[in-house]
Amino acid sequence: MAQQDIKTSGQQAPGLRRELKARHLTMIAIGGSIGTGLFVASGATVSQAGPGGALLSYALIGLMVYFLMTSLGELAAFMPVSGSFSTYGAKYVEEGFGFALGWNYWYNWAVTIAVDLVASQLVMSYWFPDTPGWVWSALFLGLMFLLNYISVKGFGEAEYWFALIKVSTVIIFIAVGVLMIVGILKGGEHAGWQNWTIGDAPFAGGFSAMIGVAMIVGFSFQGTELIGIAAGESENPGKNIPRAVRQVFWRILLFYIFAILIISLIIPYTDPSLLRNDVKDISVSPFTLVFQHAGLLSAAAVMNAVILTAVLSAGNSAMYASTRMLYTLASEGKAPRIFAKLSKGGVPRNALYATCVVAGLCFLTSMFGNQSVYLWLLNTSGMTGFIAWLGIAISPLPFPSRLHAAGARSQRLTVPFRVLPAGADLRLRAVPDHYPGPELPGFPARQD
Repeated sequence: MAQQDIKTSGQQAPGLRRELKARHLTMIAIGGSIGTGLFVASGATVSQAGPGGALLSYALIGLMVYFLMTSLGELAAFMPVSGSFSTYGAKYVEEGFGFALGWNYWYNWAVTIAVDLVASQLVMSYWFPDTPGWVWSALFLGLMFLLNYISVKGFGEAEYWFALIKVSTVIIFIAVGVLMIVGILKGGEHAGWQNWTIGDAPFAGGFSAMIGVAMIVGFSFQGTELIGIAAGESENPGKNIPRAVRQVFWRILLFYIFAILIISLIIPYTDPSLLRNDVKDISVSPFTLVFQHAGLLSAAAVMNAVILTAVLSAGNSAMYASTRMLYTLASEGKAPRIFAKLSKGGVPRNALYATCVVAGLCFLTSMFGNQSVYLWLLNTSGMTGFIAWLGIAISPLPFPSRLHAAGARSQRLTVPFRVLPAGADLRLRAVPDHYPGPELPGFPARQD
């Protein structure tokens, strides 16, 4: 392999602008996966798998994602391109592999936009139960479109503040939960480890239930790989990407593990509000329920507003990721060239238009109901997300040998390759093991 085939790419993709600063990239990394998966769908994991099963599922998939991120961050810092792992898959594995990975990832995030738009309908029904859901989807789709239409800096700035609100909310939620459990705030009279002994807890449904909720848990963590997509428009990827990657482990520990633990200690998994058997009121998230237990009734409405912010943030990130992936595919000849056209501000607007068309799946709610469509799209997005993770796990494997064959030194890299074999083995085993296959009807298995 020629020396020039392995080199750091300090240059941005033609036409794209490196306008994402360190604070933007860090908040994209921290807030990219804090959305409907945590705020809305986390209750279903506790109700189906029990408190212990849900916590273990989040911990195991979180560990897998950590190893995925270290390997992706290594390549993204070394070769910061907008296509990220699609480009890496084509370069280091096989051209067809990169082609399939890129199209799968674009579809994954385009569908995720639809998921978040349907979730926005469910959240808005908390205040406006009589307003048709498609009205809210149309309004918020237009907002996401405008944030991504102008420039990448506009996206980065909006996502920074969206993520800051989400991070602050999760920290406040954990603090309130701890105060309830220790008895300082009211509402914690029945909180504690006794909720881990109710019924079949802590592992309700056993191992099969854990595997069953893996799709929802996987959806929750989707977004951690967004820094790979943003690398092509980062100001200083060699410095900023490793810093963002280092945030992943602590984010997993604090924002997911602690939040699920608080929910399971305060709300019994048998509580029907956690959607154990069917979807009755998904707009009341477990976060809102905890605040209601604490007697902070006005805070429940505020929490729903925060959830709406999180939904819009996740959708905003999804639109950015899918648009940039489609642009990269077109630039590399793997999609119609029309999607590679850029505006004067460096935005691939044709790719943005195409992504919005797929996001229009959210309007199926007018025919099938918002709750049914939400869970159907959630499963579809989770399925394609696991496929993308498998591709991300495979893409870096040939990199060390090719790097050494080209005469480069691994000591230049952020993570020395000597620490990666165990992580590579874990992520390759874990991704297929935690992929249970799609549940096309969109409903969890009934537990009578």
